[in-house]
Amino acid sequence: MKKVTLIALIGLGLFVSSCKNNDELIISGKIENAGEIKKVMLYETDQVVDSAFLNESNEFKFRRVAPDANFYTLVIGEKNFLVVGQNGDEVEFKSDYLDTTNTYEVSGSTDSEKIRDFNKISNDYGKIFQKIQEEYAASVSANPNAKDSIYNALMPKFQSNMDKFSGEGFKFVQDNKDNLAGFYAAGTIDQNKYEQELIAYAEEVKSKFPKNNAVQSFVTKMIGLKPVSIGQIAPDFQLPDQNGKEFKLSDFRGKYILLDFWASWCAPCREENPNIVRQFERFKDKNFTVLGVSLDDDRSGWLKAIKDDRLNWPHLSELKRWDGKVTLLYKVEGIPASFLLDPKGKIIAKNLRGAELEQFLEKTLK
Repeated sequence: MKKVTLIALIGLGLFVSSCKNNDELIISGKIENAGEIKKVMLYETDQVVDSAFLNESNEFKFRRVAPDANFYTLVIGEKNFLVVGQNGDEVEFKSDYLDTTNTYEVSGSTDSEKIRDFNKISNDYGKIFQKIQEEYAASVSANPNAKDSIYNALMPKFQSNMDKFSGEGFKFVQDNKDNLAGFYAAGTIDQNKYEQELIAYAEEVKSKFPKNNAVQSFVTKMIGLKPVSIGQIAPDFQLPDQNGKEFKLSDFRGKYILLDFWASWCAPCREENPNIVRQFERFKDKNFTVLGVSLDDDRSGWLKAIKDDRLNWPHLSELKRWDGKVTLLYKVEGIPASFLLDPKGKIIAKNLRGAELEQFLEKTLK
């Protein structure tokens, strides 16, 4: 009798699996305590592709044709939840809208389950970030005149938390190179700290997800950064200085160079300038100089900032803001941005600021 029952169960299992529709992706879910929320929006990558009304049990369902695995975001009120799916998957989702921790259940997609697990890690570090921000706000409120010193005191704690999170995130990426959960985690890592590792990762995954637009966009960006990444010889260029005299980057070979991209209109750049001035004065007699490349488009503003901030090193500019050929060549998407070059022109560090710049120079220019 047991044998017959077992055979019957196996047959039932085969029947159930044969009824699974491998030509579509199904995403269904239930929202506890939905309140006034009546509809769930579905995004594919970053485009709205569908919407579904909640039924009387606060349940919803989507059906999509998805021949390749892709990212889907469920937008529920003011909350977003990311899942991954493709044809043949039956993703089941459940969440309590009143849960402030954004905890949720998901099944039917291994990648979606892994993303949920990574989000738990991210949330834990996010709570620490929030506490640091609250501590900063409370301290500044109590003593507004000490804003800078409070920032400097809390920044190491913030950076330490960021470093730990990036470390765990990169380990997750390494453990999940063959799935989209790993790619999702890669997007949360501090690119300044893990640029070379992310470039190597991009080269690995470019052929694994050839039809995924998000992956291929990431691959294009990271591989494009390779020529200006640490360990590469900095691309040469030629620009005019304040007086119209042309200089090449290679004219400064033989010295350690801080190639500093900045602008007079950039507040963070102006805040960092006093630190660069200190490091320039301290190390200029140790085979070190600074070369400024401005993203200004107003000549008078550029010259005034050089004078006001006492930037006593060579300055070059195309006066074209983000459209300058050198800005594009070095893939500068935000400023301040910097590249530290050794005497042979090799990039040995990027985007060092504040104490990090000082410590690196102390170690390198002994």
